[in-house]
Amino acid sequence: MTDTPQYRRRVGSVRPSHLMFTGGVGSLVDLPNFAVLVRGIDDWNYDAVPGWADLKEPRLLRAVNSLLAAPNSPYQVTQLRPAPWLDGADRDPNGPAAKVGVPVLPFPQWLRCTACNELGALDSSNFRFENDKPRRPDKARFFHAGCTAKRKGKPPLAVAARFVLACQAGHLDDFPYSTFVHRGGSCAAVSHPRLQMLDHGGNQAANVKLKCVNCNKERNIRDAMGPRGEANLPSCRGRHPHLSTFDPAGCEHRPKPLVIGASNQWFAQTLSVLAVPPTQGSALQGEVEKLWDTLQNATELPMLLMVWNLPQFKVLHQWAQEDVLAAVQERRAAVEAGPAAAQTSTYPDLLTPEWEIFTAPDTPDPTEDFALRDIEVPPALGGLFSHIVQAERLREVRALVGFTRLDAPDPEDPTLVTRAPLSRNRTPAWVPASEVRGEGIFLRLPEPLVADWEQRVAGTEELAAHRDAYVEFRRNRYSGRIQGNDEPLRSWPGARYIALHTLSHLLIRAISLNCGYSSASLSERIYAGREDDPRTGILIYTAVPDAEGTLGGLASLAEPEAFTRIVRRALADARRCSSDPLCAERLPHPPHEDFLHGAACHVCLFVSETTCERGNRFLDRRFIVPIGDPSLVLTQDIK
Repeated sequence: MTDTPQYRRRVGSVRPSHLMFTGGVGSLVDLPNFAVLVRGIDDWNYDAVPGWADLKEPRLLRAVNSLLAAPNSPYQVTQLRPAPWLDGADRDPNGPAAKVGVPVLPFPQWLRCTACNELGALDSSNFRFENDKPRRPDKARFFHAGCTAKRKGKPPLAVAARFVLACQAGHLDDFPYSTFVHRGGSCAAVSHPRLQMLDHGGNQAANVKLKCVNCNKERNIRDAMGPRGEANLPSCRGRHPHLSTFDPAGCEHRPKPLVIGASNQWFAQTLSVLAVPPTQGSALQGEVEKLWDTLQNATELPMLLMVWNLPQFKVLHQWAQEDVLAAVQERRAAVEAGPAAAQTSTYPDLLTPEWEIFTAPDTPDPTEDFALRDIEVPPALGGLFSHIVQAERLREVRALVGFTRLDAPDPEDPTLVTRAPLSRNRTPAWVPASEVRGEGIFLRLPEPLVADWEQRVAGTEELAAHRDAYVEFRRNRYSGRIQGNDEPLRSWPGARYIALHTLSHLLIRAISLNCGYSSASLSERIYAGREDDPRTGILIYTAVPDAEGTLGGLASLAEPEAFTRIVRRALADARRCSSDPLCAERLPHPPHEDFLHGAACHVCLFVSETTCERGNRFLDRRFIVPIGDPSLVLTQDIK
């Protein structure tokens, strides 16, 4: 693109985290006057960003490769890159910083004049673009240059036509307006007909009518909606506009019409880790990887002893030789298996190293990214918590590995929904990533307490209602589009998760009133084990990409007196809800009620979507405080 008074490059700005959650590669971003599509990473340019550096987090990089590395291919993801950015765009809107950023293209590429309702393609001569205010990229707009209904002054605004086509394979395309209004044919009057979109207001498709000016044919958009409307739409062309490609084999799926602001047009698939020091086992593996060029030849203990006393191998002397040999053999097996062996139908385990660090007998030495301090559990809270840790410094790194359309990725099965690619290469050399620094509080509950509670609620009607609701939810979630969704209780988190998750939300709401952060600035990680895995932990931490995440207000609340007061308030507030008795009596009753919470609502338990790791699902106050049957309560010792 070239800079002219009519056309500048910058059209908006977002936070780095926005590219991970709501506006990443392949997503439609609704700007004030038009919509844009974020291009694939092949078009991201770092040449004008001097001194940029990738984000270092080996544990996350290995996890990304376990999902993206192609079978039997030597290519790997080698970098986690932040978005291209250069400081100074606000100070000098005509300087080099204004030309650096995430590339986008206008999409959908059909526009409608707001004055005369003319509908036309972006590449036609009817519509032009202006962005002539250096400090006001929000004023960038398309306009209808030849509008017959324009009044004195500026030409009328042209906005994005409201509809696009998407399919479950991740393809996206413009709505076929001309073909649709002519019912699969062409205009009988001219080869390039003029169209109008008559929008009568409201959110219903029945309010939108298409008209051909040349032959006077008309058709309502409602004819394209719903199952019956599929027959009126062409087959999916397999288009990936963010990559400027079409799938060579086409697409077998039927496209679905979507409004450009629809929430199901883009779902991020991300991986997130906390930058924790390596545990004993992972530290050994890390050293073996660094020395692999030499150690790969050590197939037996005598061969290892031949190099054991070399200077570069002194770092291995903190481990027994037998343990080092075992780590070498494990590394060799992984190398011989190749990337295909790493690909599974489950996400890589990213929580175990964090759990091991938070629950270790001795806190690790503080680093720039991670610092912990054990806090004595107050006597009043001894019946509920066995371990409280003040996380004075945390660093979270998140990587975008792909995205889906129409159906959100399954939180436990990365292969259930088709993942759309970020680049034209099957295994990209890098993926977008972001990091945030903050603080937090880690809480561990006594395993005997939780295990005893699980036994008490195992056969209750209340837990059965949650379990049955999950079966119904899983059956309905993908609207019949996804195959392999026939295991009713697959990925059921269990009763333990519901209790820990509910307690986490209660504490987040109480903490936000005391720490100075809004609840939307907080996030949670639930460490809930299953079967023989005795994890019972909660981490509440700040997850915002600015100074608000490191002010110290959250970690300071882990002190005994302050935290006792917060827990008491959280449990007291949970006993009452202004929506009671409706809230207190609520239980999901499938098949008529397809939600996954019990006694919970926006008044008492729900938090923002960016805070909750499961979308405000799996919550129920009755398992934490006595609002019904007292035998269901986890503990009654807090007063």
